[in-house]
Amino acid sequence: MKTQNLGYPRIGSHRELKKICENYWAGKTGYKNVLQVGKNIRHENWQLQKEAGIDLIPSNDFSFYDHVLDHSLMFGAIPKRYNEVILRKGNAELDLYFAMARGYQKEDLDVVAMEMTKWFDTNYHYIVPEFYKNQPFKLFSTKVIDEFYEAKQLGIISKPVLIGPVSYLLLGKEKEAGFEKIDLIKNLLPVYLDILNRLAALDAEYVQFDEPFLALDLSEKEQAAYQFVYKEIKKAFPKLKIVLATYFEGLGNNLTLTTSLPFNTLHIDLVRAENQLESVIAALGDDKILSLGLVDGRNIWKNDFSKSSALITQAVKHLGAARVWIAPSCSLIHSPVDLDNETDEQNLSAEVKQWLAFAKQKVAEVVTLKKIATQENPASTQQKLEENLIAINNRENSTLIHNQLVKQRVKALQTKDSERSNPFSLRKIKQQSLNLPQYPTTTIGSFPQTVEVRSWRAKFKKGLFTDEEYNSLIAEETAKAVKWQEEIDLDVLVHGEFERNDMVEYFGEQLAGFAFSKNGWVQSYGSRCVKPPIIFGDVSRPKPMTVKWTSFAQSLTSRYMKGMLTGPVTILQWSFVRNDQPRSETCTQIALAIRDEVIDLENAGIKIIQIDEPAIREGLPLRKADWQNYLNWAVKAFRISAAGVKDETQIHTHMCYSEFNDIIQNIAAMDADVITIETSRSQMELLDAFANFKYPNEIGPGVYDIHSPRVPKRSEMITLLKKAKAVIPQDQLWVNPDCGLKTRGWDETKKALIEMVEAAKEMRKTAAVLTEDLLN
Repeated sequence: MKTQNLGYPRIGSHRELKKICENYWAGKTGYKNVLQVGKNIRHENWQLQKEAGIDLIPSNDFSFYDHVLDHSLMFGAIPKRYNEVILRKGNAELDLYFAMARGYQKEDLDVVAMEMTKWFDTNYHYIVPEFYKNQPFKLFSTKVIDEFYEAKQLGIISKPVLIGPVSYLLLGKEKEAGFEKIDLIKNLLPVYLDILNRLAALDAEYVQFDEPFLALDLSEKEQAAYQFVYKEIKKAFPKLKIVLATYFEGLGNNLTLTTSLPFNTLHIDLVRAENQLESVIAALGDDKILSLGLVDGRNIWKNDFSKSSALITQAVKHLGAARVWIAPSCSLIHSPVDLDNETDEQNLSAEVKQWLAFAKQKVAEVVTLKKIATQENPASTQQKLEENLIAINNRENSTLIHNQLVKQRVKALQTKDSERSNPFSLRKIKQQSLNLPQYPTTTIGSFPQTVEVRSWRAKFKKGLFTDEEYNSLIAEETAKAVKWQEEIDLDVLVHGEFERNDMVEYFGEQLAGFAFSKNGWVQSYGSRCVKPPIIFGDVSRPKPMTVKWTSFAQSLTSRYMKGMLTGPVTILQWSFVRNDQPRSETCTQIALAIRDEVIDLENAGIKIIQIDEPAIREGLPLRKADWQNYLNWAVKAFRISAAGVKDETQIHTHMCYSEFNDIIQNIAAMDADVITIETSRSQMELLDAFANFKYPNEIGPGVYDIHSPRVPKRSEMITLLKKAKAVIPQDQLWVNPDCGLKTRGWDETKKALIEMVEAAKEMRKTAAVLTEDLLN
């Protein structure tokens, strides 16, 4: 019996990757320093897993930005617009890589970034590969070979990790008509064969191919591509041991296809799809190994050793111990790094902490499960089993978890509690009292959180500022932001959210049923790390959360100030969620808490309230057959949160990095008065879904990409607005950035927003001239 890990967090135990990359982008450190920090993180990760007792340690799971982008660079799938970046004297391969991820704006060269979207149903973002008809591929970057050799120099024969060829193509996007991306499989396969040849020359024994699309619905052409690819790989490398990794869902109707492929080891996710074990064992054949994904790679709860051991026993009974491996359910990049870093009991109580396991602890759990199964060191493993059982029972029976008043409130919900008083067509008439111009301008909510603002919060948490001192600084920063928005003539203002740390964490800190780590950082994209709250119990709102600062900001201006809230589905999706009750139940509890806040904001005189739901799309189950059940409760939760206000109060929502075509009816069913969406990286392509559906409510298509530091030209934004106007009636259109501006600098933010407001004004002038011509 072996243990394996599918991937380890690459941010470093103290977010070293974030710090070095951001310093490099700011010109504060050199290229060699970036490479050294990356090397240090890799070595630390490999050594930790070796010492823990992992048999197969992954390599190529490290990335400076995104593992999908790593593969695009490796395969030479570099869009032509980056050719001049490559040719620029002094630019390293890493500069090209970061340009693809973040855009490039230097001297006379201005190149936009590649599109970004969510990695399946997680909160991790990947850079979307761009594909063209008959596109050639070639080995451009040797990262996977270099890192295998690097581990070998340390005495570790690692297991290189590659995104499988079919999944890599399916993660991408066709950038021209007339072909399907899967058609490129024969062009791509030779690059994989080249890589495998080089790895074999270095004595690689195992190679892990991540094929998560085997857990999704596949077309006949995609199924055929799987059969072709792995047959060719096995034919070229008969001695290479292929670990085929699936995760996030069960194999379902792809079971026969998957088990027929010529691999040595199949990895399955038994956290997300425990009930697939029996059918997979039956279909596996007589010579293949089964890797059991038992330790949850996506959540932070301690593994139930008794439950996992029963599954191991079941597998061993049918396959024998030598054909059973133990592993996490998926890569641990979705987990915080190390629970040992949580030393502050005021932040995370000892009772809650004993229920948790982060990446380092999950690695240890994998090894312990093997020892239990093989009866290695029985006295020690028996003690660990008993300790585990105590922690599991303690959580199940803890008085911290259950609140009967919350449970009763959920039970008492009626249909009317999720419905506005009137349909949008009538609400829109009443909302004309807001007297907003055509193409009204606004932002999504947050403004840049400078080093200074973040230092205030850190000092306040350490007790170095009194409440009065801290609040005074936040009030001053808020007042400056309000005044500046007035100066550039934005129509609907925001208070800037300077008091907030994270759009989910801020609310979780004020809701009952949540706990927080101090160092539980998880990579969201690139250098962006988030610290998800931990929902351990029933959720309620003890007191108002945002009314104070929103009301203060509104008192500073005669313009409308948006109330800014995070929606129930996003709070759920971007938290580590309790696994002892249905997610729908937890989401409804959060919805009622947000509903209370919405009503309080309205009572405080706030006329426009935004309830952000960027995570609605990412929460979709991977199998379409399961979508409707999820959408029913997710949409209902949003409606519960928004339905308590009068018709005159305008409800906004925001979504980013989502394909809407297949769920547009459900987006409409949310019944927000205004929806703002990410569209700039896709050049307004996402609006087609709204146009084809004849979406009745108002829409703010993002006119510039905030995930890139480049400042867009006014002409770019006007071009995008004209594209939007071509498919959406202009009286439905708002003008706004793609997303919140928290992670940007003030200089670029100010320049971009000034251009955005002027772009909206030019569109109004054009509309006025056309109206006058029609009247004449």
